[in-house]
Amino acid sequence: MRLNLPWNIIEKLVQELAWRDYWQQVWIAKGDGILSDLKHKQESVSNHQVPRVMLEVNTGIYAIDDALKELYDTGYMHNHMRMYVASICCNMANSHWLQPAKWMYSHLLDGDIASNHLSWQWVAGAFSSKKYYANQNNINKYFNSSQKGTFLDVEYEQFDNLETPAKLLETTPYELETPLPNVQQPVFENSKTTLLYNYYNLDPFWHLGEDAQRILLLEPTFFKKYPVSKKCIDFVLNLGKNIEGLKVFVGDFNELEKQIEANRFIYKEHPTNKHYRGKEEPRDWLTGVTGYFPSFFAFWKKTVKELKP
Repeated sequence: MRLNLPWNIIEKLVQELAWRDYWQQVWIAKGDGILSDLKHKQESVSNHQVPRVMLEVNTGIYAIDDALKELYDTGYMHNHMRMYVASICCNMANSHWLQPAKWMYSHLLDGDIASNHLSWQWVAGAFSSKKYYANQNNINKYFNSSQKGTFLDVEYEQFDNLETPAKLLETTPYELETPLPNVQQPVFENSKTTLLYNYYNLDPFWHLGEDAQRILLLEPTFFKKYPVSKKCIDFVLNLGKNIEGLKVFVGDFNELEKQIEANRFIYKEHPTNKHYRGKEEPRDWLTGVTGYFPSFFAFWKKTVKELKP
């Protein structure tokens, strides 16, 4: 990919997109290994739940609570705020990163397991050399607040020896069952070229204009492993309206395969659909840089050579 805008203007945005590619490459290389501590065992874990104040939007930190409310209302959260929330859960409430990461992912409209879970690991020190902290001054600076006296209103050197604030002591399991739509069984053409879309592929330009059967496959087994909220499912169904003639099938791939010849399926490569059969096509990437890199900056060093004018 070559970019025509001035590099100094777009570099930061491109780097954020490159992080997304990097996490995906880690997922491809490590598979379900990203669901466990990948580089280091998370230290000082006291629970495998979620601080109740996060679920109830009651941290007492105005900027955090506003962001949590926005997450629940809209499905979005600022990238820096995601790190602040993860730091509170993992490094102050001492929750193992996995359950809080599942909670956040389940509400994000732009949710991506690799970006989400590995970022949580990075904050918790399981995929980095040290834990990430943000204090109240940092939050005030970047979120235009002036709050004082919170459990984050401490100097950075105090974090390592800080006891868990009383407000974060109560934790709770996070359980969610994805509300999949109740749709009428579509009628399929069993011998026609069939493009398979899913939660990670709703590209409206994929094979645009070609004569093909187009199916959005929503697998209960996938959503049992990676549950999401109704808002996320509604978002996906609405995106699907941009794809002309898209049929929605709620069921696992092996059920669909009973109705359509396997050699008719075309799908995009992704770690979550290795059980598909048919013709696998590559995804689009920023560059041709692939493979596992132990750090983002090792990946970025090679990536930027293809991107920078």
